[in-house]
Amino acid sequence: MTSIVIFGAGGRAGRAVSAEAQRRGLQVTSVVRDPAEHRLPGRVVRGDVLDPASVAALVAGHDAAVNAVSPASGPEALEKLGALDGKIYVTAADNLLDGLAAAGVPRLIVIGLFANLVDAGGNPLYDDPSVLPAQFRHFAVAHTAGLDRLRAVETPVDWLVLTPPAQLLEGPRLGAYRTGGETGGGVTLSYADLAVAVVDEIETPRHHRTRISVFD
Repeated sequence: MTSIVIFGAGGRAGRAVSAEAQRRGLQVTSVVRDPAEHRLPGRVVRGDVLDPASVAALVAGHDAAVNAVSPASGPEALEKLGALDGKIYVTAADNLLDGLAAAGVPRLIVIGLFANLVDAGGNPLYDDPSVLPAQFRHFAVAHTAGLDRLRAVETPVDWLVLTPPAQLLEGPRLGAYRTGGETGGGVTLSYADLAVAVVDEIETPRHHRTRISVFD
């Protein structure tokens, strides 16, 4: 049986991936900061993607890992983060790549951020305040730093960043989606269908060591 570990399993994307994995008969380990606060299927454990020892211990014995961690759960919380430590996603990338490589876990799926896709001129969307308000730019820059680290590190881990559009909705599971490149291609997607894309790439990997967009 395929087994996966989901970091950030208590968030909306993480919960959706957990549900989709369970639906398909995968064995799931859900990693959250406080297991007592969450009712999730499968095994629920305490962990922190920013703690290398925690990551190394939790990924062992799994076939793939998913990083669905966000440092805040909404616009107000994101704004309160202020400058945001730009190393947060770099640290997560390092810990995951090191932990998975050491444990022999071959596949890593990371949930990306729409604002670090690029426009037709190759400029990041977060530079346009009509796309992302200026007070959230620091969050997008930090996300991009994590993507850059994944691209820069030589690793045996087959990673993929799946980037949903700006409007990620609590809609029904249609079981279908489209994929695009660095510039995106759509404006909406349900969390359920984002999860379908994640589990598809775990069960049958089609994209390798790259970032793609996914939309309906």
